[in-house]
Amino acid sequence: MNDRLEYLREKTAKLTDFPGVYRMKNSDGEIIYIGKAKNLKKRVTSYFRVSADHTPKVAKMVENVYDYDFIVTDTEYEALVLECSLIKQHKPKYNILLKDDKGYHYIHISDEKYPRITAEKRVVPGGITLGPYTSPGVTKQTVTEANKVFMLPVCKKKFPCTSSAGKRPCLNYHIKQCMGVCMGKISESDYAEIVNEAVEYIKTGSRESVEKLRAEMEKAAENLEFEKAAMLRDRISSVTKAAETQKIFDPELESTDIIASAASPEGTCVSVIVYRNGRLVDKNSYFFEDAENDSSLYSDFIMQYYSTGHDTPKNIFTEYEAEDSRMISELLKEKSGHAVHIQYRQKGNMMKYIMLARNNASEFLSVRAGRTGREIIALEQLSKLLGLPKPPEYIEAYDISNLGSSAMCASMVVFEHGRPLKKMYKRFSIKNVAVQNDYACMHEVLERRFIRFLDENEEDEGFRRKPDLIFLDGGKGQVNAVEPYLRQMGIDTPVFGIVKDNKHRTRAISTGGEEISVSSLKSAFTLLTNIQDEMHRVAITYQKKLHSKITFDARLTSVKGIGPKKAAKLMQHFRTVDAIKNSTPEEVSTVAGISPETAAELILIL
Repeated sequence: MNDRLEYLREKTAKLTDFPGVYRMKNSDGEIIYIGKAKNLKKRVTSYFRVSADHTPKVAKMVENVYDYDFIVTDTEYEALVLECSLIKQHKPKYNILLKDDKGYHYIHISDEKYPRITAEKRVVPGGITLGPYTSPGVTKQTVTEANKVFMLPVCKKKFPCTSSAGKRPCLNYHIKQCMGVCMGKISESDYAEIVNEAVEYIKTGSRESVEKLRAEMEKAAENLEFEKAAMLRDRISSVTKAAETQKIFDPELESTDIIASAASPEGTCVSVIVYRNGRLVDKNSYFFEDAENDSSLYSDFIMQYYSTGHDTPKNIFTEYEAEDSRMISELLKEKSGHAVHIQYRQKGNMMKYIMLARNNASEFLSVRAGRTGREIIALEQLSKLLGLPKPPEYIEAYDISNLGSSAMCASMVVFEHGRPLKKMYKRFSIKNVAVQNDYACMHEVLERRFIRFLDENEEDEGFRRKPDLIFLDGGKGQVNAVEPYLRQMGIDTPVFGIVKDNKHRTRAISTGGEEISVSSLKSAFTLLTNIQDEMHRVAITYQKKLHSKITFDARLTSVKGIGPKKAAKLMQHFRTVDAIKNSTPEEVSTVAGISPETAAELILIL
């Protein structure tokens, strides 16, 4: 709680209604957040109102605000420009700040007689250098593809070769991935021309390269240079094949950036896939520890990303609509000298590129967190589908199992970061429900579980931890049976049911009043299916064990002279029916404290 809230509210009540920029400061006078506003009074008031429903990041920032100042502007557009400039100048703690811990990468064309094309981590003196690129993967892939398409040598030989051993071609020549410069059949001028074509291919992509090569092929054919024409034909085929099999080409993406994000409990990653001249030329990923994965993130990111020296494309596609996209487009147009269109897509042809960027963001998070990209995407899809503030890190799921009104029990399975955490699993035998009633059983199990959680002396780690999300096997009836009681106990964890179809397969997620379809979200659907299968497996396994125990106990106590206590002694010592059957009457008599005649009768009926 901020002790300065009353002062801040009084100050804000006197604020102007004009547009402007506000600067939040901590007790040391340090600027911790900078924001813009169309109406300064309304915007700043929203931070300090009594019942403010802030995101965790904003709530944390407000707790540290000691004072603020502001700068009035004539228009909202001027406020946007000023905000961008001040953020770059002060780098406030609670604004998202682009931090890229990767170095730059380059494509180098050496200045040898027979130049090589290589991927480098630094600028190499001499020759030609293309770049910089921030993605090592894209850089290496581009170089590998250019060398392969134009059959350039990648070996360590020095050209021209003089020794007989050096002139012997390697495997790449025989599998038609190298033109065989070592054999001395390629002139320096012909080789230089091919390298120039490869460089143009890297710069412009497949479409321009094909057009140029086709013109050269037709000219060679007209001059009756059929061997050269055939070679160019094969090269055109290689370029076309690469364009068809790789996702890195699309003639429609002349000057386009694709921006998408993925979130995890640790933070959010934003990835930018860069297309120029129809070719994927770079990828950039940025991690933000406290950022909310929403439309404001996209607007803040776009402003910072393109104001830090990155090339501004003509088209920017985002996964979610960015706030103030129209004004940001105007600002980027002013800076770049050309029109910039910011559009968002959640369906249609562009979604495959959005998914490419999102998958890159997920993989970045997976490497950082030691998890798979699929697990991160599943939890992110789940959080958005259910309206959770962030992806659930710790999930508990409950299932009831019984045989009529006997052997009634429940399972509690736990998934952490999208994976089963078996050491936290719990099993419950139903104690307070006499006849079959799944709603009452679920109520009892959740009550017992959270009474243990609220007990300050509880030592079991599985009960001490509060889940981020609870799933129940069943529909709205199960949810309505437990959710009100959990709220009375002060447990605010979201509760949902997992609904099965008539073939016992996952169909939907149930709230207290409606169902939410999940089949279109593949990763989330797979995770839910895994959770449901696991809680059913644990519940049915425990139910079978209880039923076996009850049956065993009933057979023992059916013999006159053996009551529950003596039956318990026998079960504890022998554990199985076969063990008792293979024992002597004297041994059974000694263990249970019964007569040898009674022991013999017991062995006989078993």
